[in-house]
Amino acid sequence: MIDDTTPDAAQCPALMVAAPASGQGKTTVTAALARRYRNVGLRVRVFKCGPDFLDPMILEQASGHPVHPLDLFMVGEAECRRLLHEAARAADIILVEGVMGLFDGDPSSADIAARFGLPVLAVIDGSAMAQTFGAIVHGLAKYRDDIRIDAVIANRVAGARHAEMLRNSVRGPVRWMGAIERSSGLELSSRHLGLLMAEEIADLDHRLDTAAAALPTGVDTLPPAVAFTACPQSAVDGTALSGVRIGIARDACFAFLYPDNLAVLREWGADLRFFSPLADEGLPDCDALWLPGGYPELHATTLAANGNWQRDLRRHHAQGKPVLAECGGMMVCMQSLQLVDGSNASMANLMPGRTIMQERLAGLGLQVVGLPDGPVRGHAFHYSRVETTLPPSARSRNPNGGRSEAVYEHGSLLASYVHLYFRSNPKAIAAWFSAQQEVEVAEHSTSTDRPTFELP
Repeated sequence: MIDDTTPDAAQCPALMVAAPASGQGKTTVTAALARRYRNVGLRVRVFKCGPDFLDPMILEQASGHPVHPLDLFMVGEAECRRLLHEAARAADIILVEGVMGLFDGDPSSADIAARFGLPVLAVIDGSAMAQTFGAIVHGLAKYRDDIRIDAVIANRVAGARHAEMLRNSVRGPVRWMGAIERSSGLELSSRHLGLLMAEEIADLDHRLDTAAAALPTGVDTLPPAVAFTACPQSAVDGTALSGVRIGIARDACFAFLYPDNLAVLREWGADLRFFSPLADEGLPDCDALWLPGGYPELHATTLAANGNWQRDLRRHHAQGKPVLAECGGMMVCMQSLQLVDGSNASMANLMPGRTIMQERLAGLGLQVVGLPDGPVRGHAFHYSRVETTLPPSARSRNPNGGRSEAVYEHGSLLASYVHLYFRSNPKAIAAWFSAQQEVEVAEHSTSTDRPTFELP
């Protein structure tokens, strides 16, 4: 819905789907809403608060469109505003899935709701409560006066009688939107980093349609329209990467890519060439290489057995061509990967040392990485640690004062646990990908008796 009388603003019904905590079912509800609206012919655009790769995969399949992050730090307010304005001009409804609890983190989902005037739909797991449900709704509604809890859905209720108790506990002006009964068939499976990837759920479309049909009829009343003001996009240098061929690992192992990162590279003139290390595809003819994050720990045996891409990777590095390795990408650049069961798999041997998987979270938080041409924002989220004799060239900065991450430069390789958000500084990203090292880096040994470096 577009307000043609105001050229710098667009109006569209919009809703933030949030919860008092993680695990309440907000991803399932957001995906179900997107699929329900899509199934009746509405144009749906979905966003996800904060850094995330997995939830957006599910939400993209539900809505039929790429899902971008909204984060006041990593993405920035101006870019968030531009993305929302563009979505409002193209959509009949905008959904924004929150992250963690509504007020958790800095910036929080509530901060985003307040900044952009998004009404909030609270999703609350009511399975183990009755009248206390209303107290939680009341607390969410009254905790801050700069956001509005528009409605509430009770999730995982036992039946009609239970739902009625929950409904009677809710005070106005928060609207009771309805209840979703307990059903294991609607739950989305998870692993250590979050939900399974969309491509791993064979019956995902069936689950989405089932979840959409299970939503209460209250969702069929669209939320109020929100006015989203225009914000011009930063200047684009379409020649900065003109003629630069960037090879990008992309498959079930290397799957953690923000769609907007690819858009930035294309806007700045790059020629993107994808390949699959899992399929043992050699590197495409490229001037630079990007190894994004993903799940090396789930595919360690296959990666270790596939020699073509490893050989090409070492040759690319030895020629001084840029390599950006993020999180899982850095893990495969080590000499070996130790899994939680103690077994080891040989990796590509670009960096001395090994990666050791952990049973607990080893790093989480927003980050800033200083590149030669300026800082780039991003985030880290990992269940592993590295042991290496290579000293960090720098450390990232956590804006909230939490754990920083080591940043390694080894010849033309830039590696860290940080997933970078390219649009936070496209010039710095373009400069890195277009830089050619003048001095070649010697290849590590490719013999089968690796590792060749002493570990600390």
